[in-house]
Amino acid sequence: VQLQASGGGLVQAGGSLRLSCAASGLTFSNYAMGWFRQAPGKEREFIGSLNRNGSSTYYADSMKGRFTISRDNAKNTVYLQMDSLKPEDTAVYYCAAARAILSDVVPDEGRYQYWGQGTQVTVSS
Repeated sequence: VQLQASGGGLVQAGGSLRLSCAASGLTFSNYAMGWFRQAPGKEREFIGSLNRNGSSTYYADSMKGRFTISRDNAKNTVYLQMDSLKPEDTAVYYCAAARAILSDVVPDEGRYQYWGQGTQVTVSS
């Protein structure tokens, strides 16, 4: 199983980025997908997740409003749209996959079986 995250980079405060995570080696539509981030010196933080067909999403309270998760099961890809970025959003961003029933959005980090390698996002002030 591979989860390949991409789309990170350097962006100015107030800008936007769209991260992608391409999955292979698993039946993508059987997995809920989540996004996490880890800033230097901090613990990994849950951003949000969505269920197997993308009909339900769940976001950490601090992430609501500026982050949007979506997926395209035909492309085995999950996306994270990030708007109005702030310097404190600087982190390595990770995607993860969790085997789940259709309705489950899996907000629990411990339930994720597969993790991508991460992509760096740097927001300059």
